[in-house]
Amino acid sequence: MPVKYSKLSDYKIKKIIGCFCSDVDATKTAEILKLNRKTINRYFRLFREVIFKKQQEDKRLFFGEVELDEAYFGAKRLRGRNMPQKRGRGTWKQPVFGVFERDGRVYTELVPDAKRDTLRKVIQKKISVESVVITDGWRGYNGLLDIGYNKHYRIDKSKSFSNRHGVHINGIESFWSFTKRRLAKFNGVKKTFDLHLKECEWRWKKSTQQMEKELWKMLLKY
Repeated sequence: MPVKYSKLSDYKIKKIIGCFCSDVDATKTAEILKLNRKTINRYFRLFREVIFKKQQEDKRLFFGEVELDEAYFGAKRLRGRNMPQKRGRGTWKQPVFGVFERDGRVYTELVPDAKRDTLRKVIQKKISVESVVITDGWRGYNGLLDIGYNKHYRIDKSKSFSNRHGVHINGIESFWSFTKRRLAKFNGVKKTFDLHLKECEWRWKKSTQQMEKELWKMLLKY
């Protein structure tokens, strides 16, 4: 549903964009704009699809100081699994790998696990070997020096999220906290988790006005 073929005026679409970027939910947006909720849901879905496409198309490498970490999303137990609940990196939740460029972008990717080979594929695809790479002590990050990342620093999260030399992963941890708070409002968004994840990636540290301008430009190109 490209906006140029929409039955709604540009003015009305921009009003929907304003509500979306201000994080007003679909029900409230429909009430405010006097539109059918199904119409709002269609537009919100379109917005997320356009954002997802835009984020996926960004092939630029990450440079400078780059923080790496994984987070886990989803139910505490998987349906059909009658085994003890696991925690941390042994969880049955969906693992997501995150790359955080200080003073820059965030990149997220759904991964099957947090094993070394899995993480290395993403790292080599997204991060320049000239970067300063900062991680925690997880064994999945072992051996980065062997593949060219000569500036790899680690933090022991069991003791602190930073050390006296300024090595920390506070940026990516802050992004995970932001993302989990947002997704909690959507009750897990199981079917569209990938869309919502990329939306969080896109929203990070942006003002409402900046998001409105970016989204409108994206829609015109869609």
